[in-house]
Amino acid sequence: MLRKTYDRTIQLADHPHALWWLAVIAFLESSVFPIPPDLLMIPMILARPRRAWVIAGVALVASVLGGLLGYAIGALAYESIGQPILAAMGKADAMAEFNTRFNDFGFWAVLTAGVTPFPYKVITIMSGWTGMPLATFVATSILARALRFFVVAGLLRAFGAPVREFIELRLGLVFTLFILLLVGGFAVVKYL
Repeated sequence: MLRKTYDRTIQLADHPHALWWLAVIAFLESSVFPIPPDLLMIPMILARPRRAWVIAGVALVASVLGGLLGYAIGALAYESIGQPILAAMGKADAMAEFNTRFNDFGFWAVLTAGVTPFPYKVITIMSGWTGMPLATFVATSILARALRFFVVAGLLRAFGAPVREFIELRLGLVFTLFILLLVGGFAVVKYL
């Protein structure tokens, strides 16, 4: 079943509308959706390594725009939308304490969440809720998401064939490691 899903994802990654799907997922992941755009971006680059920079660029622009939606949720609708999203991630109780410290480290928080598997949407919503300066938020989001997406794109473009071969030979191991990273990211959010 895992092999069929992988093969289907590779086929879909080469679909004419794949960039649009990537944009939608990257946009939503930055504000409300729990699945990272890497799940589609990586197979897209493996399927078409020459388009790596375009794919990373689409993910970057859509992610930063989605981050602005997350910021707006935090700034304008924290009580009705942002708080339930953060409560679902187990962060509702720590918000008041976090609010007082967040803007002191806001640049680093946005940078860290934008580059690592830490759920970026938590930081986008918190940035709006705490009133982080919008220019700082946007500049840091662009830097962080560019680092994340373009480093992945560069590595896959340079080493795409061996990486694809490794993934295809060890699909179960790669899938298990990815799930562990994803669960670990949520666990870090829950216990911070």
